[in-house]
Amino acid sequence: MTHYQHPSAIVDEGAQIGEGSRVWHFVHVCAGARIGKGVSLGQNVFIGNKVTIGDKCKIQNNVSVYDNVTLEEGVFCGPSMVFTNVYNPRSLIERKDQYRDTLVRKGATLGANCTIVCGVTIGEFAFVGAGAVVNKDVPAFALMVGVPARQIGWMSEFGEQLDLPLAGDGEAVCSHTGDRYQLLDGQLTRQSAA
Repeated sequence: MTHYQHPSAIVDEGAQIGEGSRVWHFVHVCAGARIGKGVSLGQNVFIGNKVTIGDKCKIQNNVSVYDNVTLEEGVFCGPSMVFTNVYNPRSLIERKDQYRDTLVRKGATLGANCTIVCGVTIGEFAFVGAGAVVNKDVPAFALMVGVPARQIGWMSEFGEQLDLPLAGDGEAVCSHTGDRYQLLDGQLTRQSAA
């Protein structure tokens, strides 16, 4: 075994878990799950069959990652945040053929107790604040808060808010890394180090 697994964790036969990953207390990983290297699955995490988790993701306590969710490299899932996979669930109506895909791009942060409604894409290095409810696509580097979530700013790859307008054009430099960011037509891109 090339990963750590606490004795109370259940990893179904067939699940793939990458080298250096840590599976903590009371975790359940279903057989079809694909988990990368250096991933941390906190206490009481559930990982469904049709789930892909990239390298170096951190999934904090009490998070369930349901079928049709994909996390790219370096995604942070805060404690007790929620994914859904059916848009209009009912106990009395079977809708397992109606799962909607959710994609969380590289480096994004999903804050504690936020909810990601199925069928959306969260852009690279976006930052969803604690308790927010995301029900539409989120641009790369966007800072989202509230219910429903709305954009209030832009974040650097380092995780600091940038001094930029929400719309229009502009440039900013991350004070921690020196990386330059350019906002053009409402899309933010990292240019390079200063």
